[in-house]
Amino acid sequence: MTLTSAAQPTAVVLLSGGLDSATVLALARERGFAVCALSFDYGQRHAHELDAARAQAQAQGARRHITVPVDLRAFGGSALTEPALAVPKHRTLEGMAQAGIPLTYVPARNTVFLSLALAWAETLGSVDIFIGVNALDYSGYPDCRPAFIQAFEAMANLATRAGVEGTQRLRIHAPLQHLSKAEIVREALRLGVNLAHTCSCYDPGPQGQPCGACDACLLRAKGFAEVGCPDPLRQRFGLHP
Repeated sequence: MTLTSAAQPTAVVLLSGGLDSATVLALARERGFAVCALSFDYGQRHAHELDAARAQAQAQGARRHITVPVDLRAFGGSALTEPALAVPKHRTLEGMAQAGIPLTYVPARNTVFLSLALAWAETLGSVDIFIGVNALDYSGYPDCRPAFIQAFEAMANLATRAGVEGTQRLRIHAPLQHLSKAEIVREALRLGVNLAHTCSCYDPGPQGQPCGACDACLLRAKGFAEVGCPDPLRQRFGLHP
């Protein structure tokens, strides 16, 4: 990884610790940005992803990495924040596509996260925010769609000093938006991302081992299968491909 310098533009990168966000962090660095990584402790049941986020930020040379507590358990409404709601398991890929918005959708999560990223970007003097949303191989979340990203970017330029004064235009980068999960895996491998230290699972075991049956695990497995290589995360835990 290259060292950052004061001459580099700064980007805020939303970093969950999963495959997609770790890949986006590497892509932002490849594009010449000094990255400030932003993670959220929102009461998620898969909090192991925060350990992965810290590992990725350190390994990839993030200039700064902060984790902001935003307890979305106060609102509920998602299997990721309510222990009483079971994470859906063993759904087929066809079933994911046809079943509508799943129980793992966290209401307005990306809107909240991008808003806080926008606040940090403004204080940093940055006009670039990166997010790892995907609109192809995903579980059907409404806040992963291109229309949402476009609308948020338009709103951001109405809500910031730089946008109102016309000095700079803020950009929301979603470089994985139109990639399949296999294409994302290929990008991660090309960029040298340590995928053994990522966490995609919605319902991981005590040590962070993937369950292998939730939507996120199944989509990740699909990507690695199509690339034709084993998942380093599963290898790390001694799990079958």
